[in-house]
Amino acid sequence: MPRATLSVAEVFRRYGDAFRAQVGTVLSTAQHRVMTAIEQCRTAALGGHVEQCDHCGHRRVWYNSCRNRHCPTCQSLARAEWLERRRADLLPTEYFHVVFTVPPAVAEIAAQNKAIVYGLLFRAVADTLRTIAADPRHLGAEVGFFAVLHTWGQTLVHHPHLHCVIPGGGLANDGSGWVACRPGFFLPVRVLSRYFRRVLLAALEDAFESGQLHFAGRLQPLSDHRRFAEHLRPARKTEWVVYAKRPFAGPEQVLDYLGRYTHRIAISNQRLHSLDDGAVRFRYTDYRTNGAARHKTMTLAAAEFIRRMLLHVLPPGFHRIRYYGFLANRSRQQKLAECRRALCAPPPPAPQQDAEVADYRDRYEALTGRSLRQCPRCHAGDMQPVDHPGAWACPAILDSS
Repeated sequence: MPRATLSVAEVFRRYGDAFRAQVGTVLSTAQHRVMTAIEQCRTAALGGHVEQCDHCGHRRVWYNSCRNRHCPTCQSLARAEWLERRRADLLPTEYFHVVFTVPPAVAEIAAQNKAIVYGLLFRAVADTLRTIAADPRHLGAEVGFFAVLHTWGQTLVHHPHLHCVIPGGGLANDGSGWVACRPGFFLPVRVLSRYFRRVLLAALEDAFESGQLHFAGRLQPLSDHRRFAEHLRPARKTEWVVYAKRPFAGPEQVLDYLGRYTHRIAISNQRLHSLDDGAVRFRYTDYRTNGAARHKTMTLAAAEFIRRMLLHVLPPGFHRIRYYGFLANRSRQQKLAECRRALCAPPPPAPQQDAEVADYRDRYEALTGRSLRQCPRCHAGDMQPVDHPGAWACPAILDSS
């Protein structure tokens, strides 16, 4: 698979130092680390090795990756391995994709309180889905789902929202078996939206009262209780966006779809168009229009592009994929077995015993179908390591995704 000729890393390498000088001490330690990791990814700074084709003699230098979760270049293998693990969780039922979005007033608070507000967002969404699904007026069952945090829009602005993937049914509250939702319909989005709004706003108030929220710059006035309440007042009256997409065609389509959401980082290298005269041009989709006009191009100054990218750096240790209900980690295997019995479904295939010890290149090819060994010139030989320069410190495992 050919690599993009322009990458986010190239933007950071050319203009990262100027951006650091421009913003001074505004950047957090985490943002500094992400910038450095992306700049050094697949360069001599991280070491590497030389490979040579055993058929035609072609040589190439293979630099190590940074393996940072915010790097757009380093997610292919991680995504493939995650999807392989999730394959065993699939059930023979409809699957739905539900998106929960917060209004701008809440997004502004989240931008300065990421760990707290993003955590509240996960809890509010989980509470909403589990409570409404357990209500006998709607489904009357325990559902299982996972949620993926996205903090960006197509133009890289701060736009926090959760993508949830949910089987169309759940285990009955009374233990009688599987309860399926109506074909093509999971739960009423208006009910979800209003419950979600109430739960998250109450959680934000509690966080403010307990001193967990902090504000700086233009949001400094929100430190006052009255100003904080005024800031959130419009959000109490608007309808929050909860969008339920049409059901997937089948469980296997879920896997193909999930790869676009689980390990996606703000913007892919493939969307970048050009980098000229200190400006980055990239493609984006305008979902407010229909037809060909929705595919557009945006131009940003390199400094603004980097600033927008760094908006989406998560707090250290923050988990952006979380599991709930019968997919919660603690009881997943037991609950999934109950679901399969209720659905008369066979158990999943046993995992490969050698998955953990396989060479990363074999593992990558098995998961993606693309070879890292094949010679890019003759396509007949295999690339074999022939040189490990002493100045390069190769890690035990190379992520060449």
